[in-house]
Amino acid sequence: MKKIVYMGTPHYAKEILQTLIADVKIEISLVITQPDRKAGRKNELKAPDVKVLALEHKLEILQPEKLSDAGVYEAIVNAKPDYIVVAAFGQLLPKNILDIAPCINLHASLLPQYRGASPVQQSLLNSDKFTGVTAMLMEEGLDSGPILGYRYFKIPPTMLLPELMNRLSDDACALTTDIIHRFETIAPLEQNRAMATYCKKIKKSDGLVNFSSASEFYDKYRAFEGWPGIFVEGGMKVKDVQLLETESQNDEGKILEIKDKSIVVGCSKGSLEIGVLQPASKKAVNAKAYCVGRGLKVGNSLL
Repeated sequence: MKKIVYMGTPHYAKEILQTLIADVKIEISLVITQPDRKAGRKNELKAPDVKVLALEHKLEILQPEKLSDAGVYEAIVNAKPDYIVVAAFGQLLPKNILDIAPCINLHASLLPQYRGASPVQQSLLNSDKFTGVTAMLMEEGLDSGPILGYRYFKIPPTMLLPELMNRLSDDACALTTDIIHRFETIAPLEQNRAMATYCKKIKKSDGLVNFSSASEFYDKYRAFEGWPGIFVEGGMKVKDVQLLETESQNDEGKILEIKDKSIVVGCSKGSLEIGVLQPASKKAVNAKAYCVGRGLKVGNSLL
């Protein structure tokens, strides 16, 4: 049996934990996740996905604000891990914890590309053709440790963030158990630091879009589906978007066609079909109904 201390927080990390729990050759001796946070309109405390799963399986759980908090180091040592597995945990591991056992991180990019907090969104924002998951040995730097293994695939051009996260979760699950069971035979590969790129944490304001480029608009829609979503100046949210073409030249935001429920909108370069609009603080409606309600016709500006 391989004893694992597991660190993770969101759905991506929950799926990996589920795979480890199901492996008869692995024992989860401790789960560490972020504290419960306030969420939703009622601002109620919400447990991380990893905690919910750990409770179902009656696993020991810690939720420190910081890994340097009193008792955390001792708890990990007492769990006697063969490995510490980390997936989207949300904190850097201090050296004293890195030294307890080999720390394996499952990062949702093809390192050294997109070190940091938002690798999946970044791959969509940049219209990348390929993405994947990297298993690496952790060190004190940010996602800079030696590579243990990869899984990669081609991104379908219409794939949105939730679907991409699901695919990456599946690949991360398979990669995690493979690396653990083969760990002693793997020769870690140092990252090419000269090729490293970084990505920041997503903010709500990142969802602001304009109609200068249809391809950039669509990439933001794909990357920010779910949260923060995309919205135009003034706060109107834009949903159910399709990229029609990228070559035509139009006035920004000009309504080119009104269909049964959707509208076609021009960009300085290219055009988009928009299915749903949601004005600030109002309910979402189909785009045609929005235009009819405001007397907007073909040739008018949506903005």
